[in-house]
Amino acid sequence: MLTMSDDDRANRLGGYLRARRALVTPEQAGIPAGANRRVPGLRREEVAMLAGISADYYLRLERGRDNNPSPQVLESLARVLRLDEVEQDFLLSLAAARPRPRPRRRPEHVPARLHQLLASVQIPAFVEGRAFDVLASNQLAAALSPRLAPGHNRLRSLLLDPEEQAFQQDWTRSAEGFIAAFRKSIGDDIDNPRFVELVGELALSSERFRALWARQDIRGLDGGTAIVNHPVVGELHLHRDKLPVGDVLLVLYYPDQGSESDEKLRLLASLHLDADPIKTDPIKADPLKTDPA
Repeated sequence: MLTMSDDDRANRLGGYLRARRALVTPEQAGIPAGANRRVPGLRREEVAMLAGISADYYLRLERGRDNNPSPQVLESLARVLRLDEVEQDFLLSLAAARPRPRPRRRPEHVPARLHQLLASVQIPAFVEGRAFDVLASNQLAAALSPRLAPGHNRLRSLLLDPEEQAFQQDWTRSAEGFIAAFRKSIGDDIDNPRFVELVGELALSSERFRALWARQDIRGLDGGTAIVNHPVVGELHLHRDKLPVGDVLLVLYYPDQGSESDEKLRLLASLHLDADPIKTDPIKADPLKTDPA
């Protein structure tokens, strides 16, 4: 179950507070470290003091004995724990979460119009699901990286495939961003079979994943830039945009017009003009498909 203990699953707010508390050093909080400190992070009583709440109340929050903290208390804790806007929103959502009926899961579906769009655009483009499964892609995306062909999982490739690790110029930063974005994508859908399967596999196979997963970083991965090392055309500087379409995301990679990367991408495209179009694999494209019952 997403490598969580039963206590953490029942007390996600407390688990998040503990994980983030461990990442803030006394120096960052303006507190003398002292000589008898056994862990690098803040103590509970230090977080409480800096947030302006009692140590006993903060202890109740971490242990799940109080599930209704006010937004003002959570905002104070977010300040002490040095959370950014995305992380603070996540903290507030944990406190606001209430038991609700389990949603009926539908297969992730790539609309027909997206297949037409993929075939028409002259830049690397693909469709991914919430778990970073590649559901469909065009020729140039597969030419940019074979791991962008349907049936691959981008997070698995990043953590377990040496070729993908060499492809990413800053693999360490990429891994941090992907894992934090994956946790945000999961949200409170922690029993989703696809998420459980993927987290279990990576927790067993990747030490890096285990370390970053324990941090409980939360981050959006909506856009930005990427620098990759292509084995044929060399280094490419690309912009990345992610556009939601229904339950899936359309991902586009493109260079600045007239740049060296633009020329290299045109060369890469010319080398793959005769390739067959990339089709969606109907089995691998529906990793969340469940029985109707």
